[in-house]
Amino acid sequence: MNATDEVIAGMSAATAAFDLETVFRAKYPRIARVIARVVGDPARAEELAVEVFLKLWRNPQAQGPQTEAWLYRVAVRTGLDELRSRTRRARFENLIGLQPPTPTPEEIHSATEGRQRVREVLASMSSRDSELLVLHSHGLSYEEMALALKLKPASVGTLLSRAQQAFRKSFVRRFGGNHGES
Repeated sequence: MNATDEVIAGMSAATAAFDLETVFRAKYPRIARVIARVVGDPARAEELAVEVFLKLWRNPQAQGPQTEAWLYRVAVRTGLDELRSRTRRARFENLIGLQPPTPTPEEIHSATEGRQRVREVLASMSSRDSELLVLHSHGLSYEEMALALKLKPASVGTLLSRAQQAFRKSFVRRFGGNHGES
């Protein structure tokens, strides 16, 4: 636990005034990264992270020892809400004829070829390594991956790192260093 985590954990309504600025400075980058993993857009994630901290400022019940957990929970929910909003917007845009540009045949081929290459490499790896990589790509936490694969939670990070290295080596060995480019 670092100094800012100790400050956050030590705050309560009875003992000290909640220092939103300290919490913001300590947790904003991480909250923005969590949201970016959900929405896939770092710039939009930064905007949404600010909204999360505004919600914290407006919610005195969330200000205290459980602030960090509250922030992560609200960050993920905010990201998911953004995805739902995008989906609704895209659906309505399709209904009124505002469709995004159709990908070219070359773009479709390139994307398909890249996915196929990834599938080939994953199929050549051990099942544990490929399962770890797939679960990680879907955003599961180390604890969730450990539970799903019946591993010790403390070993997931090391095993995942080894699986990523094995994937890189196998991909480069099979396809060179072009990572899916034609």
